Amino acid sequence: MVTESAQGPGRDRLAQDFVRFAVESGVLRFGEFKTKAGRMSPYFFNAGLFDDGAKMGRLAQFYAQALVASGIGFDMLFGPAYKGIPLGATVAVELARLGRNVPFAYNRKEAKDHGEGGTLVGAPLKGRVLIIDDVMSAGTAARESIALIRAAGATPHAIAIALDRQEKATENGRDVDHSAVQYVRRELGMQVCAIARLADLLRYLEADGGDPQIHAHHERVLAYRQRYGVDD
Repeated sequence: MVTESAQGPGRDRLAQDFVRFAVESGVLRFGEFKTKAGRMSPYFFNAGLFDDGAKMGRLAQFYAQALVASGIGFDMLFGPAYKGIPLGATVAVELARLGRNVPFAYNRKEAKDHGEGGTLVGAPLKGRVLIIDDVMSAGTAARESIALIRAAGATPHAIAIALDRQEKATENGRDVDHSAVQYVRRELGMQVCAIARLADLLRYLEADGGDPQIHAHHERVLAYRQRYGVDD
């Protein structure tokens, strides 16, 4: 799988290319941003700003390449509402283009009381399901998706995300020693494939020959990592 321990030139290059793409697209921004945990983060990743066809197509390529490289086996994709819906759809298209055609489903936030009804749309949930999302902060969305998948009689097998922030999760308003990604791996027994991690962002910021304005953010991001980061 694509994790901190899965090092290699190809994986590193993919991660660096993705970070550069996210910065140039204005999706990965620097400044002061309040997280769900109440922390002041020096960077913010907003996948909702992949907001045109070219960006979404390129994003889907990164997801598909990371999944193929990870070696994770799965039978279908699930995109949790709302951001996971376009992510799952475009990644399914890109995987099919690469010769890996898999079913795709997503959920509604509110059940439909007419037509086909229910909260699930698309292919029936069955087999090993891979959840597609943007980031994983507290793992709440992941647990909701896992419950839906299990209720349908399928197996929640893995999760693919764009960015692993590699920082401590919070429980009842307090920091804990593990991240949301680590919780999903260790406690829920699921594999996690991340295109890039905070460690990759830090390498991008400290790269020689980079944009001096971008490089200037390295110290603040590193300080944030030292305060809230976890070791994989």
